[in-house]
Amino acid sequence: MAQSTDTNGTREKSGFDLGQGPGRLLVWLYGVFTVAAASRSVVQMLLDFGKAPLAYVLSAAAAVVYAFITYSLVRGGATARRAALVCCAVELAGVLTVGTWTLADKAAFPDATVWSDYGMGYLFIPVILPLTAMLWLRRAER
Repeated sequence: MAQSTDTNGTREKSGFDLGQGPGRLLVWLYGVFTVAAASRSVVQMLLDFGKAPLAYVLSAAAAVVYAFITYSLVRGGATARRAALVCCAVELAGVLTVGTWTLADKAAFPDATVWSDYGMGYLFIPVILPLTAMLWLRRAER
């Protein structure tokens, strides 16, 4: 059994390490998306922030969400699993909200975000990833 330390300094036991097996692929994908979203938003904000500030800030927010989920999956344990599960739900809500918004009001987004059109620019992985991660994290709960 994997063990981790929670915020109170006590050891927690989980059924398996979140970063092993299929969890390892999730860690890798979330790591790649952290770098991709952060790089994209930094470059866009530095070069042309005035063009589409909302889109660029949303991409930066996506990078923060991805980084937190990556960290939680690597850390493991019950507390990290719960935090990652909540963050994945927030991520999915963000993808669905931004995806719908970009389709309904194209004028609000003169440039794309990571979550535009439900992540179409990233092969829809932004909408598939949180669903897959939530299934994995629910399995880890048992």
